[in-house]
Amino acid sequence: MRVKARELMTNLVIVESPSKTKTIGKYLGSKYKVVSSKGHIRDLATTGKFGLGIDVDNDFKPNYTTIKGKNSVIKELKKDVKDSDFVYLATDPDREGEAISWHIKDALGIDDNKYDRVVFNEITENAVLNAFKSPRKIDDNLVKSQETRRMLDRIIGFRLSKLMQSKTGGKSAGRVQSVALKLIVDREREIEKFVPEEYWSITADFKDFKADLEKYNGKKIEIKSDVEASKILSELSKSFNIDSVDKKTKEKKGVMPFTTSTLQQACANKFNFGASKTMKIAQRLYESVDIGTETVGLITYMRTDSTRLSSGFIGDVHSYIKKTYGDEYIGKVKQQKHKENVQDAHEAIRPTSIYRTPEAMKEFLTNDELKVYSIIYYRALASLMANAKVLATVITLENNGYLFKATGQVITFDGFMKVYDRYMDSEEVILPDFSNYNSKVIVAEDITKEQHFTKPLPRFTESSLIKELEALGIGRPSTYAKILETIKERNYVKVNDKKFYPTEIGITTTDKLQEFFSNIINVKYTANMENELDEIANNQMDYLKVLKEFYKEFEPLVKKAFDEMEKKEAEETGEECPECGSPLVIRNGKYGPFVACSNYPECKYIKPKEESEICACPKCGEGKIVEKRSKRGKIFYGCNNYPKCKTAYWDKPIGEACPKCGEMLVEKNRKIKCSSCDYER
Repeated sequence: MRVKARELMTNLVIVESPSKTKTIGKYLGSKYKVVSSKGHIRDLATTGKFGLGIDVDNDFKPNYTTIKGKNSVIKELKKDVKDSDFVYLATDPDREGEAISWHIKDALGIDDNKYDRVVFNEITENAVLNAFKSPRKIDDNLVKSQETRRMLDRIIGFRLSKLMQSKTGGKSAGRVQSVALKLIVDREREIEKFVPEEYWSITADFKDFKADLEKYNGKKIEIKSDVEASKILSELSKSFNIDSVDKKTKEKKGVMPFTTSTLQQACANKFNFGASKTMKIAQRLYESVDIGTETVGLITYMRTDSTRLSSGFIGDVHSYIKKTYGDEYIGKVKQQKHKENVQDAHEAIRPTSIYRTPEAMKEFLTNDELKVYSIIYYRALASLMANAKVLATVITLENNGYLFKATGQVITFDGFMKVYDRYMDSEEVILPDFSNYNSKVIVAEDITKEQHFTKPLPRFTESSLIKELEALGIGRPSTYAKILETIKERNYVKVNDKKFYPTEIGITTTDKLQEFFSNIINVKYTANMENELDEIANNQMDYLKVLKEFYKEFEPLVKKAFDEMEKKEAEETGEECPECGSPLVIRNGKYGPFVACSNYPECKYIKPKEESEICACPKCGEGKIVEKRSKRGKIFYGCNNYPKCKTAYWDKPIGEACPKCGEMLVEKNRKIKCSSCDYER
């Protein structure tokens, strides 16, 4: 009744993103004016003690200031509020969105009786209209949780970053950032200390399958040398007795729908997308896509820890499965195992309608958008389909007391794999039907030995690091993209073949933090802090207690580190500055080491980086193709005769012309491809 009455008033709706306004406005009709705050409008100031913008001596009272460039936005919003009878705050449905709503209300001076908070998990007509039927007030506990997180991040970030800048040359440190970097550094040291151990395998090759040596006289066998392997080979004949053939029907369990973290991992593995790129694409798919007949959000909110699906969506999908694939493909709803730090306020990431298939949406999406939408769509669909069934076969073969084994399986019912097999990393080994063998003796075509060495744990990739952070309860999946971008931008890590390698400055920064802050910059402490932030959100813990206890331990450590941490002096190159005569030193910058004057800031000389010539420019014939870096730090390859010649490539040229079209061949994903046509070798 309240909503209907207000339809006669002038209603103002404030959202975060301008891209949402048109779509939501169309759903709500002419009685509602929809405007955007264009994201955050306020943040902590950089005034007061240590520039924190927090009065740590007065119960951690925050001092908020308008974000640069947002005065005009606030001015316009105030005018809109004044001209309206009622205000709906419709920012994103998470803690960050809740805090933005609170800031808007506070900054604009909106009365408690003049506003409501509405939340929706998808931008579709039904979801938006239903949200307006069930408004609420701002959840102060969610706001306090976000505010506490922001203050903790500000205190740790500001104090430790200043410390690192003055002592190590590092650019920054942070509550989650530094723990993520420590994981990379620790892994690198494990790899460095690892001593590979030699071992050998023996394989029997038959006409239509292979079997590996596993046991001798019933005991598991380990072959440590070539001598041992050769001795075993000398004792084997090519005739094998079939010891047993075991066939069992097993179920291959289906997949869960995507959370933020698992979506980032899947897109990294399948499409080589960074977490940041994945989230930007998902944001566009969530906010609004013009599909010809209407503008609609194609997926639900993309920042979530939950695998829960709404009953309405489940019903629609089950009907779709029945109609499209048959009753036998309908699966049970899978339950998420309980995990710490799971925010279950909204659903898993899914399509807003199962009837908007990727094939139907193809013409409205870019190639990258289609990739992300497709994997979200088919993952959600697969999660509600039946398990696959396989006939698992294990054959054991005996040869002079040596036991060989081969395993494989045949899919007897594809179930969820009918739609999701394309995204799965599995190479099924299919074994022959041994019932067709007329004899219990089969003859191998060959028996071979092969040398191997044990390997250390692999270096982290974006995908595996995100998985590790989530498993350890470090940070929030919604922040992982920014964290990974930060440690790359600070030159703490380098990425080679998708793997993270810590740099010298990254290792130094980690070591210094561990020397003085090992009790705080560690997995256990950071994960526990996430639990406490969740408890604040659930009104189970006092935010002030969390802040006071943290600061009481943290600040004395900072003071001690400023007093006792040894300052790392910049390394001299042995050259003199051509402008002032002071020694030139190696410094660390955003894009790696560079040579500059030691008399900075009095002298701001920076030695030009020597360009490494790759090949002659194929266009102008005068210049050379050299490695360059864009304004955003991305490496590309361009002519050093710029601006006269503007030839450029994103991938490294090899100096050869394409035999098909004559354009430059480049290295891409460890393959040689043409920079212009589809030629590949």
